[in-house]
Amino acid sequence: MQEMIKVAVDAMGGDNAPDEIIKGAVEAVSLREDIKVFLVGKEELIREKLKAYSYKDEQVEIVNATEIIEMAEPPVAAIRKKKDSSIVVGMKLVKEGKADAFVSAGSSGAVLVGGQLLVGRIKGIERPPLAPLIPTEKGVSLLVDCGANVDARPAHLVQFAKMGSIYMEHVMGVKNPKVAIVNIGAEEEKGNALVKETFPLLKECEDINFTGSIEAREIPHGQADVIVCEAFAGNIILKLYEGLAAVLVSKIKEGMLSTLRSKIGALLVKPALKQTLKSFDVSEYGGAPLLGLNGLVVKTHGSSKAKEIRNSIIQCVTFKEQRINDKIRENILREEG
Repeated sequence: MQEMIKVAVDAMGGDNAPDEIIKGAVEAVSLREDIKVFLVGKEELIREKLKAYSYKDEQVEIVNATEIIEMAEPPVAAIRKKKDSSIVVGMKLVKEGKADAFVSAGSSGAVLVGGQLLVGRIKGIERPPLAPLIPTEKGVSLLVDCGANVDARPAHLVQFAKMGSIYMEHVMGVKNPKVAIVNIGAEEEKGNALVKETFPLLKECEDINFTGSIEAREIPHGQADVIVCEAFAGNIILKLYEGLAAVLVSKIKEGMLSTLRSKIGALLVKPALKQTLKSFDVSEYGGAPLLGLNGLVVKTHGSSKAKEIRNSIIQCVTFKEQRINDKIRENILREEG
């Protein structure tokens, strides 16, 4: 009998909870027989919503949680005070080994704090980073960190690079992934104090393929597989990426519907264009894993719809099958030894 990957899902987190979260969870178990989902949240509400779907009973289980951590709440206080919130209850399932992973579209701050306080860091990991996949001309790249550590030190960025390399190689199948640090120029002497201090440390790392600096304009071209930065720069890169992509898609559609001739042309190119735009849809790639924890925690966008939730759940399967946490742990132990 095949081993089931157990994923706890925060049914109450995000702008579109619980409807889109539940829909995404059901889609995930419909696609994969090796996934079991724990829907964590208000039991009566979840049970009522589930009546609209067909699924195998053994693949979906409701775990009651009576409280919700709102987006505006101070994260540390919320995690400590709301013990019966969907985020805390879901993360405890991971901590206790009852679930392999936790997925949430809820409060980013609460997910980050809860990941460290409840699930806990792998021994030797100083700062777990958030690492989303972003679309590029050549496929995808891993942006690490995009929101967890705005005041990172050089040693943290070195760990980000190592964990990112492990993820890209074993989850995404990229052999010897190219690692670059975000900078304002290609020259080694450029950058702020953090980049200047980190650059030589990355050059000395024998277990990563460090290729030097990367400027923001080169990121969409896929010049690196792992893009290393502290969270302030990373979050700006990610949000600009998402905003620009949305504007471009809107403008392309507007242009294609502007005249009768363009409408006819749009019908001809629609299949190819749809496929191209799909590759630049961030929801295709699931959420951002919080790397370096004792269990897998994945943060999806607050505005996530069913597709992103589904893909985030499926993403957890590869993470577990490839023993990413074990590989990170082995890397850190080897470094300390």
